[in-house]
Amino acid sequence: MEIRLLKQSDDLFKLSAVYEQSWKCAYKGIVPQDYLDSIPAGRWASGIYKPEPNNLVMTDSGKIIGTSCYCRSRWERFSDFGEVVSLYLLPEYTGRGYGRQLLERAVTELNALGYEQILLWVLEENLNARGFYEKLGFAQTDERMYFDIGGKKLCEIMYVKK
Repeated sequence: MEIRLLKQSDDLFKLSAVYEQSWKCAYKGIVPQDYLDSIPAGRWASGIYKPEPNNLVMTDSGKIIGTSCYCRSRWERFSDFGEVVSLYLLPEYTGRGYGRQLLERAVTELNALGYEQILLWVLEENLNARGFYEKLGFAQTDERMYFDIGGKKLCEIMYVKK
């Protein structure tokens, strides 16, 4: 396994496929199935290369199997925090410790950028992810964010690691 920063030569459609497959697996029963079924191939490919956030990729023998995105907090109220924006693995690689490795690397990178406090957002109904983050030292806060996906109102909870 290798964890590294995204390179210009990386195939963005293969990276997008990690998001797509992860969403379809992790959010099954949370996000409406019609919405998950309608996610097109390459859905995230065009938005990946930006000055910020930073993108990590995890590879297994050259195959992209995971990704994590991190940056300065996107929220004005938490401008002195670093943020883990996303963490996704291909479903067949979950439960093997790879997510922990990706998260730890993102936190290390944020610490190197000078962020002592780190936040992330988790869907309230995603109990697996919430347990994962709690096990790795993140604590739930009272901050909530509501939005609609596929006609369903969803809640995200902010978690913080200090």
